[in-house]
Amino acid sequence: MKIDPSYYLSNQTREAPSGDLGKDEFLKLLMAQIKNQDPLDPMDDKEFISQMTTFSSLEQMMNMNDSIQQLVRNQSVSPVIQYSHMIGKEVSYYKLDEESGDILEPKEIVTSQVKAISEKEGFAVIELINDQKIYTDEVLRVTTPETSE
Repeated sequence: MKIDPSYYLSNQTREAPSGDLGKDEFLKLLMAQIKNQDPLDPMDDKEFISQMTTFSSLEQMMNMNDSIQQLVRNQSVSPVIQYSHMIGKEVSYYKLDEESGDILEPKEIVTSQVKAISEKEGFAVIELINDQKIYTDEVLRVTTPETSE
């Protein structure tokens, strides 16, 4: 009696094939190779050591990749938090034309105190007590306001 393979093969769930060979797949492949080797002609020791070294290198690279991804996540700080130390400081910047946003000619430097930092499209926006809003790249100078005693 012959069993039709379509009965049991069609019921198996299939994952989409991946082009990446991870450490689990590599280890499964190595174990299958060891299990199915010819007992009269076993795998060469040098070849086995070479494959184990490759596996070890693969695992170290994957661990390093995980560490780098964690480092990148830790380094990405919100612009609001990154520039929050400027609240209360005085900043100097070139006066801008309110309609076009261009620097007015002749150039005039304005100084105002920072009251808040906000974010717009991923960039830090400095909100000033003179009701102006400027981007951080427009700042010419940052100073601590002098207190009168």
